[in-house]
Amino acid sequence: MKHLSLAARYRPQTFAEVAGQEMVVAALSRAAERDSPAPAYLLSGTRGVGKTTIARIFAKALNCEHAPAAEPCNECAQCRKIAAGSHVDVTEIDGASNNSVEDARALREHIGYAPMDGRYKVFIIDEAHMLSRSAFNALLKTLEEPPERVVFIFATTEAHKFPVTIVSRCQHFVFRHLGEDALAAHLVRTLNAEGRGYEDAAVRLIARRAAGSVRDAMSLLDQTLALGAATLDAETTRQVLGLAGQELFTRLFGALATQDCAAATDTSRHLLREGVDIGFFLRELAGHWRNLFLLRQGGGAALSALALPEDEAAWLKAMAERFSAPHLHAAWQMTLDAQRGITQSPEPGAALELLLLNLALLPRLLPLEKLDSLGGAIAEPVRPAAPGEHPPRVEPAKPAPAQAPAPEMKAPQAEEAPAPVQEAEPQRAESGHAEAAAPVEPHREPMEKPAPAAAASTGAPEAEAAAPGNAPEPVQPAPNFQPDWASFCAFCTTEHEAGRPAPPLHALRGLEVDWRPGALTLHAPARALVHQLEKHRPALEAALAGYCGGAAPELDIVAPKARRSQGELIAEFSRRPELQHCFELLGAEIDHCTEAGAPAGPRNAKP
Repeated sequence: MKHLSLAARYRPQTFAEVAGQEMVVAALSRAAERDSPAPAYLLSGTRGVGKTTIARIFAKALNCEHAPAAEPCNECAQCRKIAAGSHVDVTEIDGASNNSVEDARALREHIGYAPMDGRYKVFIIDEAHMLSRSAFNALLKTLEEPPERVVFIFATTEAHKFPVTIVSRCQHFVFRHLGEDALAAHLVRTLNAEGRGYEDAAVRLIARRAAGSVRDAMSLLDQTLALGAATLDAETTRQVLGLAGQELFTRLFGALATQDCAAATDTSRHLLREGVDIGFFLRELAGHWRNLFLLRQGGGAALSALALPEDEAAWLKAMAERFSAPHLHAAWQMTLDAQRGITQSPEPGAALELLLLNLALLPRLLPLEKLDSLGGAIAEPVRPAAPGEHPPRVEPAKPAPAQAPAPEMKAPQAEEAPAPVQEAEPQRAESGHAEAAAPVEPHREPMEKPAPAAAASTGAPEAEAAAPGNAPEPVQPAPNFQPDWASFCAFCTTEHEAGRPAPPLHALRGLEVDWRPGALTLHAPARALVHQLEKHRPALEAALAGYCGGAAPELDIVAPKARRSQGELIAEFSRRPELQHCFELLGAEIDHCTEAGAPAGPRNAKP
């Protein structure tokens, strides 16, 4: 006897047996009861949520011998034929293999005939998004003005691929994922019908693993029951489905709480060695972080809201005390952000190991234990400088009046005197496309200059703070500092964000740069850009002074040369002696000429 899967054996045959989708079931059942179906329906949703099943039940309800009725009887000849797939007026079409315009035209010709055996002709097109655009267009007129007693039902997992003209002619119902409770209840009904014992933890595990799909849940249950055990238990379910057990999570969270990197790495290797489903492991890990965070914040009130099994609730409550709330929140966010990257990575094992190490070292990466001492303020993270880019400017902290003057800051000295630096070649690079320059020493910004001496006679507190004995000396750039246009643009961005004088970044793009010792020449490609640079010249010179440590180079802004017309260029080249032989012997003529750097026009243009 042919073996039928649980999903096929327990496929719902009436609207009442459908798990979830209450809104869709109510609408279609009422349409069948009132004998007023729409010409076309679009059923969309993820896999295994009952789209095709509901379409078949609706077809039976419309053609049942006791119709119009809210439910099919499943006993008359019409219902039995539809259930067996042999009804002449109910046609199921696979959109993936019948997607051409010829198939759509043949279907349109078949629609014109009246129902032969039933009350309605029903066409169920599964995976309808696979139809070609020509096939959709061939169905437009039919859907807009269909013959009497004809109903179209499109089932798809990708409704966004449907043309808007088709969607507007259909009643669109979106099927939702089933919740864990609804899936667990459906699995319990199936187990009771099969006469099999079960543990609640095992049923919940399968329901979580199915991720809202009824068909996936039934397939996983069928796979687990294939061992022939009398009772469905959680340990066997985890082993069959390749899922991590509670003991592994206990070991992992213990390693993360103690910042044990070796144990975290060993856990990652164990997961790969045992063939654990990494995607589901990350989902469970994110769920544990969520539960721990809620328990850490809400205590007993959160425990009752989570509705966890008693043993898992006790474990989570004890584990939540070993982490701080900021740690749990950051770990939860990191795990959620890393799920897609790890499952789609070409090296998922290495990516998973890196995530676990980051979770273990999270208190070192983020000074969570110092948040109270900072007054609850979270400092903005400092972006690391890119190669060739100067680090962001950091304002020095002002010393308190009663404290001693701050020590002098000097540039770090190497152990040996550096070799003489040869004069750098002039740099010519396009902004944003400059070639990678040699490593540049970190740029030191000069400290604030002391106030003028006249201010000391006013007796203001600022004058005392600006006295020569208190002000630190300006820090000069490193001896081998070489200017670089890309790093200067990044420096201007930092200065502009900090509210200090700096030109906007859009005024620095598209320039040809000639940077020589003590001089900077900017070649603008257009005169409009020259006006922009002249407008921002004070800010540009101030930024250059800060970038170079106080001594700004001499700035020269060069406007582009005027372009000559094509006729002028052809006349000039026609007078050149080296081309006269070509003109005289070959009868050649110049029909196209453009100046270097100018956009080329049509090849056959005449002067």
